[in-house]
Amino acid sequence: MRIRLGCLPSTLVFLTQIAILIQWTTRLANAEQCRLQLHRNGDLDPPVNGGNNIPTNGTYTDGGPTATILATSTSTSTSPSMTPVTPFNYSRDKVRGVNLGGWLVLEPWITPSFFERTGNSDIIDEYTLGQLLDRGTAQDMLKQHWESVCVHNITSRSGSVSFSDASWPQWITEDDFIAMKAAGLNHVRIPLGYWSVPMTSDDTAYSTSPDPYIPGAWTYLLRGLNWAKKHGIHVIVDLHGAPGSQNGYDNSGQKTGNPQWALGGDNVARTVDTLRFIAANAGGLIDVLELLNEAAGFRGDDWAAAIRKFWLDAYDAVRAAAGDRMKVMIGDAFLGVNSWTNFLVPPRGHDVLMDFHEYQIFSDGELDRSTDDHIRFACQYNNVLPAFAGGNIWTIVGEWSNAVTDCARWLNGRNVGARWDNTYSTTGGRHHGSCSGYTGSYTNFSDAYKEVLRRYFEVQIEIGERVQGWVFWTWKAEEADEWSYQKGLEGGWIPRDPTDRKYPNICS
Repeated sequence: MRIRLGCLPSTLVFLTQIAILIQWTTRLANAEQCRLQLHRNGDLDPPVNGGNNIPTNGTYTDGGPTATILATSTSTSTSPSMTPVTPFNYSRDKVRGVNLGGWLVLEPWITPSFFERTGNSDIIDEYTLGQLLDRGTAQDMLKQHWESVCVHNITSRSGSVSFSDASWPQWITEDDFIAMKAAGLNHVRIPLGYWSVPMTSDDTAYSTSPDPYIPGAWTYLLRGLNWAKKHGIHVIVDLHGAPGSQNGYDNSGQKTGNPQWALGGDNVARTVDTLRFIAANAGGLIDVLELLNEAAGFRGDDWAAAIRKFWLDAYDAVRAAAGDRMKVMIGDAFLGVNSWTNFLVPPRGHDVLMDFHEYQIFSDGELDRSTDDHIRFACQYNNVLPAFAGGNIWTIVGEWSNAVTDCARWLNGRNVGARWDNTYSTTGGRHHGSCSGYTGSYTNFSDAYKEVLRRYFEVQIEIGERVQGWVFWTWKAEEADEWSYQKGLEGGWIPRDPTDRKYPNICS
């Protein structure tokens, strides 16, 4: 409704004008607060085109005529604003890290509020976000999520999405990197989707279109890389989503029962070019480049063969682009590490790491296990992983969590329930128990459950430290504190010093 001031008494006109003045003053103050927050973080407004000109020494400027520098790192390691980062010795020192899940690649269970704000329950991943939401609105929402500073009244053209400054939660900021360092962590793993890598036709002979995805996260990756360097944290950049989806999971960008990545076409070759671009344009700030997350080798021999060839081709592309200084990571493709015996070992490869993921919650059989059963099962990896790492390539447990149930809302997909309480499927399944007290805020966790979380944390730490280390999934989760390293520190089941043991020699 619009108010015509000329129709009001003079006193009301005056009061209305004062109200309007206050409203606009508040908006200007909020805008200035955003600007000041960005400057406090050492950043200016992000480049308009993503910032393509990034030398491998870790600095970059943008060629756009209206762009400004986002997060330069022209300071040397002796600058008082930078923590010197010496090369990490993966053969001697232990990786102790955390994943930044849900930041540059969305997952509904990590940030359910983002998906709820779309007003469309059919939006279940970033693919459908780009398909089903007004593109400008989606872009604004993503930008505010990536920036995690503040937001100003985004309203879609259809009017279906509307929210104001106070309604947007902060996600990943420089303070998170400071907190990681204070918690004794030395690595961060940053998932990235291929659609966020700003390749042009000069960089690949294949399509450069991100459609239907919304690009733009590249500048925020660079910001995160600079924050990590500033605070002395090593970085694993993980290509988490590939063209056609490498596994059909929502964390690949597209939840689908028919992923296409390995089934011919240009998808695999385009992924190799994407990795080449990352290595060439941001390699100076990356310690380890993970070629692809959770490629679905279990889908058949054709997938397994495509993955094996892809590891070789992508390894060669990264080495050609970045030289020998960057480590390269592959995954076991759900086939078990021993399926990769003698693969990419010298002289064919060097400085290669294996990424192994350990979860025990995605089947009824796993959920049937008691706490002691979960611990005994995890301890079995002490008979497998060290032997593989000792005779083949360095090995890291690159994803694992404290969760002993799948109760986190939308963990199995948006609008999908949990196996634990038998809301996962309308046919079959069985009821393991109520989800009450197993997820959500830790203020509702019992002391006994926190003790379970501590024991499960320590056994998986022991597994990781028997090889080259571990990276916990994830740093933050809006509604699932059992998955959050940050909340684990706050709630007390994760120690402030990751070497502290309440249950030493838990596998003995």
